[in-house]
Amino acid sequence: MRISSFELTRFQFARDRVIGDSQVRADEANIASLELIDEDGNRGLGFVQALFNALPAVSEITRVFEAEVWPGLEGHHPLSIAHRVGRPRGGNQRSFTLPFHEAVQVAVWDLAAKQLDMPLHTLLGSRRDKVRAYASGLDFHLSDDEFVEFFENADALGYRAFKIKVGHPDFDRDLHRLNLVTKAVRPGAQFMIDANEAWGSKEAVVKLEAIHQAGFELLWVEDPILRNDFDGLRLLRQCVPWTLINSGEYLDAAGKRQLMLAGGTDILNVHGQVTDVMRIGWLAAELGIPVSLGNTFLEVGVHMACALPEVEWLEYSFQNFEHLIEEPVEIRDGWAYAPARPGHGLVLSEAARREWVRPEILSRAELGAAPTRPRTVREPSLATSAG
Repeated sequence: MRISSFELTRFQFARDRVIGDSQVRADEANIASLELIDEDGNRGLGFVQALFNALPAVSEITRVFEAEVWPGLEGHHPLSIAHRVGRPRGGNQRSFTLPFHEAVQVAVWDLAAKQLDMPLHTLLGSRRDKVRAYASGLDFHLSDDEFVEFFENADALGYRAFKIKVGHPDFDRDLHRLNLVTKAVRPGAQFMIDANEAWGSKEAVVKLEAIHQAGFELLWVEDPILRNDFDGLRLLRQCVPWTLINSGEYLDAAGKRQLMLAGGTDILNVHGQVTDVMRIGWLAAELGIPVSLGNTFLEVGVHMACALPEVEWLEYSFQNFEHLIEEPVEIRDGWAYAPARPGHGLVLSEAARREWVRPEILSRAELGAAPTRPRTVREPSLATSAG
């Protein structure tokens, strides 16, 4: 069955907490759903997300999609597109004007798996249906009280591993946050830190050694230095053998390959582009390099995590997106479970399509109250810092 039509729906709403790291922050969500529809009416769902600026009006999103993306999809079988290898050269080696890349890959694979009546992870070759999940705060801009509340809640929900943001100009603040999180959660928990490239290579060695000397044991440090400083990343692997270097988040598939061949990572960080993740995950498996699934929209990455042999962890960061779909990925006692439903198992909520659709750009003041985030033990108060 061929792809015959599509539907784009634009959403814009307030986040229930400020998210961000040592470099960026955001307090609203700008999202469009992409549904690719085949001749029998099956729908493959993906999401377009702009982190820091509003997406244009849906009419403009549609115009760009029709001009740049749709000619390569219309009339094609989704599985053939999912497996297609291109030959980008010259001016054809470029990004879309809007961030459609991940949405298209996810929607195509979702539609292909639905046509075969298979869960996506099964189509990708999984031998399991769950993967360990860690709680990620995206917490750099939270107050200390909000930070503690967040991780106490995650601990109460059964998480056993926790990742915090570091890279503050005042290094004592990083140490302070590590102290807070270790006291907020269960004994024996595992911890990761993410500097989002805040440090230089020698600076990272000094600061990581100081963290170690202060008694903090880390499972990994994520993106401590610039993404393409392969020599520096290799140096870090040698100088801090007591922890792992998790890198590659900001690199495309070709960059991830170069990173691994340069010896610049202990754990390769991948995200939500299904075809790209599987291709680079196969190479990582050949090289014996573990893979971690970073944030993927509505945790669709659980399917790739279950299908690849070198994946131990999936990131969950408690973003208030779940009102957009009928049934989210189940996360229970620190494990994320791949849905057994056909496709990736996420279906756009008709209530969201009615109540949260925003065809035109709204100002921050017009967004109103944030949609609630249900995965909490008690009602969070983190929205107070969103202004």
